[in-house]
Amino acid sequence: MTREARRAPEARVRWFGLWDSYFVICYLVITGLVFASGVPQGPRLIAIGALTLVVPWYAGLGRPLMLRHESDRRNTVFPVGLFVLFGVATAADLMSSFALFAVIPMLMMSLATRPALVLGVLGNLLPVTMMWLQGGAAGPAVLFVLLASLLGIALSVLLGLWIKRVVRQNKEHAALIEELRQNREQVARLSHQAGISAERERLAREIHDTLAQSLTSIISLVQAVDAEVEVAPAAARQHLALVGRVAKESLVEARAFVADRTPASLQESSLAQALRRQADGLTAQTGLLVRFGVEGDERPLPMAVNVVLLRAAQEAGANVRKHADARAVDMVLRYGAGQVGLRVADDGNGFDGAAAAAAERDEQRGAAGQGQGEDQGQGDGGGFGLRGMAARVAEIGGVMSVVSEPGAGTAVEVKVPLEEAADEER
Repeated sequence: MTREARRAPEARVRWFGLWDSYFVICYLVITGLVFASGVPQGPRLIAIGALTLVVPWYAGLGRPLMLRHESDRRNTVFPVGLFVLFGVATAADLMSSFALFAVIPMLMMSLATRPALVLGVLGNLLPVTMMWLQGGAAGPAVLFVLLASLLGIALSVLLGLWIKRVVRQNKEHAALIEELRQNREQVARLSHQAGISAERERLAREIHDTLAQSLTSIISLVQAVDAEVEVAPAAARQHLALVGRVAKESLVEARAFVADRTPASLQESSLAQALRRQADGLTAQTGLLVRFGVEGDERPLPMAVNVVLLRAAQEAGANVRKHADARAVDMVLRYGAGQVGLRVADDGNGFDGAAAAAAERDEQRGAAGQGQGEDQGQGDGGGFGLRGMAARVAEIGGVMSVVSEPGAGTAVEVKVPLEEAADEER
C-alpha cells in the first residue's frame, strides 16, 4: 500500500488519539469532582459508577463507530445509552453535569446534526431539571444553574457545528487522498505502458536498421555465392568472407542496441569514418558505384545526431539496394553554419512521391493498402522505413525530405540544427 493510501486512516487515528486523551482527562477530572462533592456516599458511588460505565461503552461501541463513519443501528444505540448513563450520573450528583464537555462531542460525532443538537440541548437542560425535581434548592441557585445551562446550550451548538465541520472535512480529505492515490496509480500504470511501448518502438527501429538490413544483405550474398561457387570460386570466397564480416558486425550491433549503447561503428570512429565504411560496404555488397564526400569543416557532433545520421544512411542504402535498381549513389555529409546534413541520392527507378504520401495518409487512417511508396522506395519492415527515419530525425529537432520521380532517381536529405540537437542531447 502506498503512503497516500495509508495517510487517510492514519490521520483519523492521530486525530482520535488527541480526542482519546481529552476524553480520559475529562473522565478523571469529573470523577475527582464527584468524589470530592458533598453529597452522600451512596449517590456519589452511583454517579462514579455511571461515569465509569461510559468508558467501556465508548471504547467498545462508540469509538469504532466514529472511526468508520458508518451509519447503522449502532448510531442510535450508542448515543441513547450514553445519554442514559449521563442522566443517571447527573441525577445522582449534579457535579456529574460537567461530563457534558465529553458527552456533547460524542453525540455530535455519532449522530446527524439535528438529532445531536436536540440531545445536546436536553443534556444541558438536564441539570436544572434534576435540581428543580429534587426541590429544596434556593431560587438564586436554580437561576444560576439555568443560566449555566443556557450558556452550555449555546456552546454545545457552536461546538457541535465545529465538530461536524471537522468530521466532514476529514471525510473530504480522506476522499481526496484516495482519489489522489488512484490517480497516481493510473499515472504509474500509463507511464509503465508508455515506457514499454517506447522500448518496443526503439527495439523495432534498431532491428529494422541493423539486423533486418544485415540479414537481407547476407541473403543476397549467399545467393551470389550459390551462383558463383562453381564458375567463380574466388569471387564466391570473397562473398563468403563478406558474409562473415556482415554477420559479425550485426552481432556487435545487436548487443549494442539491446544494451542501449552507442552503435559499435561510432564507438571508436567519427561519423564521417562510419559513413565511409557504410558506403564501402554497400559497394562490396551490391557492386554499385558509391561516392562518399564531406563538405565543410568536420567537427564533433552530439552522439544523438551521429546515431540518427548513421541510421539514415543505413536506411537509405538499404532502400537503394532493395528497390532503386541504381547504378551509382552519392552520399554527402555536409557541415554548415549551425546545422549538419546528410544527402543520399541515387540514379535508380525513383517513385511517385505524391502517390506515396497519399498511401501513407491512407495507412495512418487504417486503410487496407500498405502504400505504393513502401513498395517503391520507402523500405519495408512494417512501416519502419522512411517513416521511422523521419521519426528519428524529428526527435532531435531535425527535418527530412525525400525528392523522387519515376525514372529520375531518389534523393533523401536530412538536416539537423546543431544548437537544438545539442540541447536535446543534454
